[in-house]
Amino acid sequence: MSKVAFTTLGCKVNQFETETMMGLFRKKDYEIVDFTEMADFYIINTCSVTHLGERKSRQLIRRAIHLNEKAVVAVTGCYAQLEPEQIENIEGVKAIIGTNERKNIVEIVERAAQKHEFVTSVKNVMQDHDFEDIPMFGMQSRTRAFLKIQDGCTNFCSYCIIPYARGPLRSRPIESIKKETQKLINNGFHEIVLGGIHLGSYGRDMKDGSSLSDAVRAVLSIDGVKRVRLGSIESIEVSEPLLELLAGNDNFAHHLHLPLQAGNDVILKRMNRHYTVKDYAELLNKIVNKVPDIAVSTDVIAGFPGETDEQFINSIEYIKTLPICRIHAFPYSKRRGTPAADMPQQVDDAVKRQRVHILQALSDEKSRQYCSRFLGKTLSVLFEKTMEDGTADGHTSNYIKVYTREKIDRGNIQSMKMTKLYKDGLWAENLF
Repeated sequence: MSKVAFTTLGCKVNQFETETMMGLFRKKDYEIVDFTEMADFYIINTCSVTHLGERKSRQLIRRAIHLNEKAVVAVTGCYAQLEPEQIENIEGVKAIIGTNERKNIVEIVERAAQKHEFVTSVKNVMQDHDFEDIPMFGMQSRTRAFLKIQDGCTNFCSYCIIPYARGPLRSRPIESIKKETQKLINNGFHEIVLGGIHLGSYGRDMKDGSSLSDAVRAVLSIDGVKRVRLGSIESIEVSEPLLELLAGNDNFAHHLHLPLQAGNDVILKRMNRHYTVKDYAELLNKIVNKVPDIAVSTDVIAGFPGETDEQFINSIEYIKTLPICRIHAFPYSKRRGTPAADMPQQVDDAVKRQRVHILQALSDEKSRQYCSRFLGKTLSVLFEKTMEDGTADGHTSNYIKVYTREKIDRGNIQSMKMTKLYKDGLWAENLF
């Protein structure tokens, strides 16, 4: 039995795609081993969001070659799609697979092994208009599953290279979503997280008028689904039907991740983001009025080109007024090939790091304020793991992390009483 090892960099979509590729190898009776072990094939699923992601990708490629110089080292993912020539120049790489050719990965690496030749399969993703619907196979049972239902992006934010790596919008058909959801339930998963590169655009490329709310309804219709959660979506794509579903269905997790990216209209325009700070605040207030216990988390980029100290301070004051529970703060990373990389007034790295630190401190305060609202209340918790000291942790519907030392059944959703603030969430005890 041939052995294959995987490693993944980047987003949840990449992680899901690695799972589907693993399934293709399992179907051909390959043994999946840890990336640190000796294997016949090494698959590196790369990231290209930042130059750091690309550097880490190259390091992992060289690590695989060092582990077994006779192995077939295959590189896929966004970096492989965008920079195949760079990867081909790394001695020891035997195959390169683009972001729309993963369905053929087993055949591609086998050809490289059998013919002892370099194989590349990178096509023009901008001409791709069909969702790469790879059925899942041989999933490992856990508590939460990520299900990719959308690919591609046409937003072209000025700092982002991903539209060039992923191509135009493509949506997974509703029937395929239902079929894959049923597989996940049959394999013991309890929470389904729907994700994509531009998730809120789901259905725009389809001729039947489907939308993201239809995809959510389809998953909720499957017996055994205990929770459905959404990955990151654009704020301007939170529709009325989606809000109605959130407000009216206990199995639809009360948590939205809505990237803000900047708290200043001038910077938002430079980023090519299609809303204003007023639009964003009004939407959040509308959401909270409709679903009072909802958790809204966000992304903010610190030190975008041209962001002055005054603009950043104003952004902080603005963010303080928003009903959000968590901020994922990132320093702006110059990405060659994007408009922002050539913009004047690039911000010094030390300034970016300082701004990230300020945003992280604000995030901690926002999180404490939000969690405090639920002290003394009973919440349903999906427990996911137990640590060596006996402490178990999991998440509520509104994505509060909960800890306990009570006897719990991993994978089940249990009602617990929230008793105190603890670490990055709450401590809980049994009701009885």
